[in-house]
Amino acid sequence: MGARKTEMAKRLKEERAKVAYAKLNDCPTSPRKMRLMADLIRGMEVNHALDVLKYSKKDTSIRLEKLLKSAIANWEVKNEGEKKELENGNVHITQIFVNEGRTLKRIQPAPQGRAHRIRKRSNHVTIVVGTKKENVAEEN
Repeated sequence: MGARKTEMAKRLKEERAKVAYAKLNDCPTSPRKMRLMADLIRGMEVNHALDVLKYSKKDTSIRLEKLLKSAIANWEVKNEGEKKELENGNVHITQIFVNEGRTLKRIQPAPQGRAHRIRKRSNHVTIVVGTKKENVAEEN
């Protein structure tokens, strides 16, 4: 049984060597707004996703564009011999997910001496980038 676990660990390590990821923690926008843009680019080819983010009017697209560029740079470092894959359009966003970060609680004055609570939300975004061939292998 120990040999089986080591084989599985080696296989997982080889698979992780081909994909790259980038994380953005404590981004000061609400997770709901960030998920709108994340859902828009999920599964896209990276060059097309960069174009979509660049010409979007939403404020969250600026941060996502920078994060995607970081993920692409990480992929290039891991896969130096396969830079043609990026030019050919075989590199896709395999996963993107937005988790809720910490919420800062602030108080705003309200009429008649009352106070209203303001919740300043933040989020954590993770982008995983890989080649198209790996996406097919993961689905099976």
